[in-house]
Amino acid sequence: MALVDVTKSCLDSISQISEHIEGSVLYLDAGSTESFQYIGAFPLLLNHGVRAICSLENMSSLDAVGDWNANSDPDRKVVVVTSRLLSDAHRYILRCLSTHPAVHSCTIFTSISEIAHSAYPDSPLGPDAFHEYESLLVQDYEELVKKGEKKPLQPGVSNFKDNIDLGDEGWSQLAPSEEDISHPQASSTARDSYGENLIADTEVGKNLVVSVRHFPMIMCPFSPRVFVLPSEGSVAEAYLSAKHEDALSPGLPSLSTGLLSDGDDIPPGATLTANFLYHFAAKMDLKMEIFSLGDLSKTVGKMLTDMSSLYDVGRRKRSAGLLLVDRTLDLLTPCCHGDSLVDRVFSSLPRRENTASYTQIKTSQSQLKQGPSNLERASLDVQIPLAKILSEEDCKIDNFRLLESIEAFLCGWDSANSASQILDLSNLKNKIHNEKLPQLENELLRGSLVSTESFRGTPFLETLLDRKTKDGTILVKKWLQEALRRENISVNVKSRPGFATKSELQAMTKALAKSQSSLLKNKGIIQLAVAALAALDESHSSRWEAFSNAEKILGVSAEDTSQSLAVQIGDFINKSALLGLHGQKNGKFGVSQGVLSFQDALHLMISGYILAGENFPTAGNDGPFSWQEEQLLKDSIVEAILENPSIAKLKFLHGLMEELETNLSRIKSEESKGASSDQIDIDDLDDDQWGKWGDEDVDDTNNSKEKVYNDMQLKLELRDRVDNLFKFLHKLSSLKSRNIPLKDGALDSENNYSGDPYASRGLLYKLLTRVLSKNDVPGLEYHSSTVGQLFKSGFRRFGLGQAKPSLADQNVILVFVIGGINGVEVREAQEALSESGRPDIEMILGGTTLLTPDDMLDLLLGKSSYF
Repeated sequence: MALVDVTKSCLDSISQISEHIEGSVLYLDAGSTESFQYIGAFPLLLNHGVRAICSLENMSSLDAVGDWNANSDPDRKVVVVTSRLLSDAHRYILRCLSTHPAVHSCTIFTSISEIAHSAYPDSPLGPDAFHEYESLLVQDYEELVKKGEKKPLQPGVSNFKDNIDLGDEGWSQLAPSEEDISHPQASSTARDSYGENLIADTEVGKNLVVSVRHFPMIMCPFSPRVFVLPSEGSVAEAYLSAKHEDALSPGLPSLSTGLLSDGDDIPPGATLTANFLYHFAAKMDLKMEIFSLGDLSKTVGKMLTDMSSLYDVGRRKRSAGLLLVDRTLDLLTPCCHGDSLVDRVFSSLPRRENTASYTQIKTSQSQLKQGPSNLERASLDVQIPLAKILSEEDCKIDNFRLLESIEAFLCGWDSANSASQILDLSNLKNKIHNEKLPQLENELLRGSLVSTESFRGTPFLETLLDRKTKDGTILVKKWLQEALRRENISVNVKSRPGFATKSELQAMTKALAKSQSSLLKNKGIIQLAVAALAALDESHSSRWEAFSNAEKILGVSAEDTSQSLAVQIGDFINKSALLGLHGQKNGKFGVSQGVLSFQDALHLMISGYILAGENFPTAGNDGPFSWQEEQLLKDSIVEAILENPSIAKLKFLHGLMEELETNLSRIKSEESKGASSDQIDIDDLDDDQWGKWGDEDVDDTNNSKEKVYNDMQLKLELRDRVDNLFKFLHKLSSLKSRNIPLKDGALDSENNYSGDPYASRGLLYKLLTRVLSKNDVPGLEYHSSTVGQLFKSGFRRFGLGQAKPSLADQNVILVFVIGGINGVEVREAQEALSESGRPDIEMILGGTTLLTPDDMLDLLLGKSSYF
């Protein structure tokens, strides 16, 4: 039986296009770069003859200079790999072509299928989307060339500037800016030879051959059986719900009320997700038996069934089960700070900044009316701080040798104009010597996670995904010890079996990275160890533990009474507000280690309301708590924000923050004036001043009335905002009653046989446990193809009706959570499979994105929320 391996399939897909990328300058957009980084594709690309690998959004005219496969010919072949719609990537592709005027061939690989392009709302492309785009790109490029020909050609400088006007075709317009296309001065020899090539090529732009192809395997696999979609790809960024009563966030499906989307009501994210899953299954050579739980999942399942009926007739493939699940059926699991080392790493480490938002460059009239249709996901590219380990005194990076190398390069590249650059370089060297700038080392020494890095064939990330924090750190320690033994390096550190401390990991990592050869050979485990060290650092781990403990307290209170739970929530809000006010008075605006901020308390309140809705079934539209209990919570939040507005920078206070801060400043100034006025000496007042007191009293009365009115108006506005916040919380508390699949309680915590209230499992574990044991799951729908329905109806006429297939009968099961997954769910899904006693089943787990608790707060209360 062939094993299913997502990472291998991604690498095989690259090898299948080797003839197209050989000898080319390859441009990857941000989503493709993220994907290729995780699968470790860059060495493979170079092995297939790629001349240079460059960023599509951050292109430069010198991209072709970094030629890994030396070739004297000019860069005549350009390949673009994008995870976006062609209409979104068009301006960058056109700018890429203008940067390489000698190009004759341009091949574009997009992860969005031709059908998805034509079905996407407001798409300017029709059913023959790829051929239409090929002709449109050539047309726009020829117009750009003609504009460039009107200007005199200067050697080494391209005239194809970015004066691009794409009309009203729905394309993104490229706004001229100084940063768009840079044309640095080259050396005289290089400039002359390059200019001669351009001048000799009289047919620039007229013989351009454009080819658009589909490349579906652009994803970010954390292991051979766990993957998510690129954070800056069109599928992950597309809206999963339109704004209406049952919607929570554009990044989450709507509540499952039983009313399926139809026609124009289908969100764009559903269309793109269905097309991705169909082509993913085709690449993996799988024929899907489709099951769904949740309204949006049913819509996607129906679309997949229709596509399979049209295109898969007569094709023999390996049978597999596809289980689609809506994220909104379980919001509590990704909101909580569970026991997962991977979740801690992604929550603790900084992420790569996203490129300029594509939503800002949409110019079609329909999009201007409806607003942006894309949301911003957190990048999956974590920035591992290797400089903290490698920049110590015993293995310090020699910045001066690096700067001398750059100086030598500048002298050789442009000897005529290098004097000023060398002067700047020497100034930089002196600055580094005097100030010891840490940011240069941080820029040079940043690591990233790569899923293909392995220990004796076992991928590091795959193994860590199945383990809790303690077990994961012990495993990292074991890998470090094995690597040190293999490199014959001894470390003088006390070590206890069954434990892994931060000091042990740090000492072993530094020893392993001391020599350059050892660093290169063991870069995978070194980067993973540094990531684990960052997650276990006191500044991050103390906050995570404080969150975890608070969530356990809420869980225990929810088992008691609603009054007990409301008291705990109020206690968290009051403590965090008091500590924030104390920090403001002391001039410390940051949050102390192990102390939760007011924003963290609101995060806990979200979890508390969801727990209340699950544990108190009588909760209705008025909320799970009594009026008095909820009023106390409202008053606490209002008072906390009035006393310190800076502690709550969330979407529901937008437009009110400035007034709140101004009001607070006025109150403080009045208090200081009142204190100083008490010191006035009455003897200094003469008789003439007595006559003015009456008039001053009138003025003071009018001013005080106006201030009181302004204060009351501000408080009323703030209370209205807080009331709206609690209406949103009521919607979260009604998830169980409004989500039809959860109504009868079949997926409640009754499956938790351990009796430990802290060990409650997420929905995915409960769902897989029931499915693998062949128990019925209310609301789980099986999508039968049109051909299958015909066969069944024919058999029924003869009394030979077929039973509905079961997911447990499949040897391969693909579970995809629309809206995203987290590390805890990956581990619990594997536990459910192990406990089922079915070693013959291969399970693949995927999701729209990887969700951390902070991501969930952003989706529910932040800038990505409908609230």
